[in-house]
Amino acid sequence: MIIAIPKEILPGENRVACIPDVAAKLIKAGYEVQIEKDAGLNSGFTDEQYVQAGAKVLDKVEELYSNADIVFKVQRPIDNPVTGKNEIDLLKKGTLLISFVYVLHYPEIAKKCAEKGIDLISMDMIPRTSLAQKMDALSSQANLAGYKSVLLTANELGKIFPLMMTAAGTISPAKVVIMGAGVAGLQALGTAKRLGAVVEVSDIRPSVKEEVQSLGGKFIEVETEENMQDSGGYAKEASAEFLQKQKEVIFKHVTEADIVITTALVPGKKAPVLVTEEMVKKMRPGSVVLDMATEFGGNCEISEKGKTIKKYGVTIIGEPNLPSLVPYHASEMYSKNILNLIQHIGKEGKVTLNLEDEIVKGSLITKDGEVINQRVKDLIK
Repeated sequence: MIIAIPKEILPGENRVACIPDVAAKLIKAGYEVQIEKDAGLNSGFTDEQYVQAGAKVLDKVEELYSNADIVFKVQRPIDNPVTGKNEIDLLKKGTLLISFVYVLHYPEIAKKCAEKGIDLISMDMIPRTSLAQKMDALSSQANLAGYKSVLLTANELGKIFPLMMTAAGTISPAKVVIMGAGVAGLQALGTAKRLGAVVEVSDIRPSVKEEVQSLGGKFIEVETEENMQDSGGYAKEASAEFLQKQKEVIFKHVTEADIVITTALVPGKKAPVLVTEEMVKKMRPGSVVLDMATEFGGNCEISEKGKTIKKYGVTIIGEPNLPSLVPYHASEMYSKNILNLIQHIGKEGKVTLNLEDEIVKGSLITKDGEVINQRVKDLIK
């Protein structure tokens, strides 16, 4: 089977879905690997490295797609400005496409794949189970996003993070508030603590309190009797009453912070607004807000996707694709996630999509011309 890796065409995307080291392992496992010219360049991987790994480099993306039995991508398929066609239209019937698609937000992509006879695995739908941990690309990329978010905010803040005692006087540590204690939030907490900040963390799930405290953070509690976590470990969509209560509790924490980092996402739903315009108005001049959820509506009421703006003396960063800012390691981790998936579902250079397998069942969205994931089906109707 031929595995194809195209160059990512979504603006601002620097990652590549397969690094040379992983390509070599796939070739050893019996697959043929073809990659579009310069596909890995923005991540720090040259065509020569892919050739040395045993991959074939192709100039024309149309040829790449027409040859492919399996396609690895990072971003969802979009219209190609060079060919004038959607990437799905370049695939032959029966191709397996593996990519981040966020199908609960973009169900029309699943519909188009089904119509074209493309089998689709959405990497953001990999179940969060022990068995699937090595394939959990959402977590691997969120980890890097949490790390990078702290560096970006530190760069914008006109203060240093750590407590410092000098002959000129004592400098108080920066205060960081993180909204959401998922993978990204916990990594942001750990990174901010290592830089010397005082960190507080808010999350709708009381169960994460111990994790926050184990990393040296203070947990901001919002009392509730609601069950705020689904069976997969993700945060559920909170009620309007809870969100209002949460805003009241965190108002003081946010307005006294030097940095606020928001990470809250609910699969298939608009991101909840956690930082209101009123809160931003009350923050100290020079403070920084980073909204990690701008791709899906944003956690900050006045953040703008893809822009860094200043309002009321506060810098608001709306970077939607933080892992792309550390593309070398983001590509390395993502391609290893896909390699683990292929090793799980493939053998001797061939892939089998067994619907009895829990990982396949959770992440396979379309098969043999049909949308088979029930949640996505419900959105299309």
